Amino acid sequence: MKDYPIWHPCTQMKDHEKYPLIKIVKGKGVYLYDDKGNSYIDAISSWWVNILGHSNERLNNVLKEQVEKLEHVIFANFVHDPALKLSEKLLKIVPDGLRKIFFADNGSSAIEVAMKMSFAYFKNNGVIKPKFIYLDSGYHGETLGALSVCGEELYAEMYKEIMIENIRVKGPDCYRCPFGKSREECNAECFIYVEEAIKKNKDVVSAVLIEPIVQCAGGFKIYPEIYLKKLRDITRENNIHLIADEIAVGFGRTGKMFACEHAGITPDFMTLSKGITGGYIPLSVVLTTDEVYDAFYSDYCVLKAFLHSHSYTGNPLACSLAVEVLNIFEEENLLEKNKEKYEYLYQKVLEYFSGYKYCGEVRSKGFITAVELVEDRKSKKSFDWKKRVGFQIYRKSLTKGALLRNLGDIIYFMPPYIISFDEIDKLVQIAYESTIEVLGE
Repeated sequence: MKDYPIWHPCTQMKDHEKYPLIKIVKGKGVYLYDDKGNSYIDAISSWWVNILGHSNERLNNVLKEQVEKLEHVIFANFVHDPALKLSEKLLKIVPDGLRKIFFADNGSSAIEVAMKMSFAYFKNNGVIKPKFIYLDSGYHGETLGALSVCGEELYAEMYKEIMIENIRVKGPDCYRCPFGKSREECNAECFIYVEEAIKKNKDVVSAVLIEPIVQCAGGFKIYPEIYLKKLRDITRENNIHLIADEIAVGFGRTGKMFACEHAGITPDFMTLSKGITGGYIPLSVVLTTDEVYDAFYSDYCVLKAFLHSHSYTGNPLACSLAVEVLNIFEEENLLEKNKEKYEYLYQKVLEYFSGYKYCGEVRSKGFITAVELVEDRKSKKSFDWKKRVGFQIYRKSLTKGALLRNLGDIIYFMPPYIISFDEIDKLVQIAYESTIEVLGE
């Protein structure tokens, strides 16, 4: 592939000498179609964004209508109806206390905004707190600031020499609990690690970053609500912000509109992206409190303002789509309607995989179900990464009609919410058959 002009993300381009790129020409519902007439169930919502499926008629119509009115305008000193409507709708459904919205254009940008706002809040109040606490297996994007709080070496190790050094803490891992607790017994004993880090570094830490309830890119680690509750309490007690990264888990993915709702907490910052526009156009937002906002509010002092500008901030096309996404949630009672489907998906995956000799654990939260494959179930020993077990299963599933992209040796299901029960059956069967063909009975 050395003569091929495009450099694809998260891809070893040399693999495509053996596995030709697939050219997608159409998407409809849960299916993608290539130029050879093959179809694929999009089991991962195209990196977790197409929550309402491809070429959704309602979203298509809204986009057509908006493009005839206003495609884009600078967002400094100007505003437009789609942004106003989206703000009004979001503020009605986010956790109490989040009252201000800053627009950005992708998830990593939203994390950068939240980190900068948190640091600048304290500096505007005369305090310098230059550090952030983050967790093992945490993932918050791949710009340099976001990578500096990434708990996955796969993404961050290459760039460590050019990043600011933050404080990494052992995070929750309920499958391999260091305290020997089962999920049923867990009282977030592992919280002790972040508790110690906060107490030791409280005078230099602006914020703790966390993915509420599910650490997605870090291995789909699902942890108990009590961990979040404890974290909210201790950050408040020590004058440290809590940044809740809801980019992957927001908009119904965990069964509630926002994952923070499982613990009943309000963070100081909440970042949203991915599913916000139904996967059509990049958009992200950062929600925060009046207290944070007020620290930047000043007469004549531009240096105290929040200086962060991206060209496509608050894009009207993206905002109009996000408004319609929220309309669909409300009008179709989507959160309630999803329950039967994601419970069915979990049970179907259990039916196929729970007794399989290489299945370490099946874990699920809302419309996220993951299978961790291991070499030995008893010891929970992982496969040698060089065997690329998960990658082989992903490749095999493509030949059978499913886009089931792996995360290491974890096979996961995050399909569009419009998936049917028959399509769930087909998808899980493909996943299991592909696994058997790679690893054996």
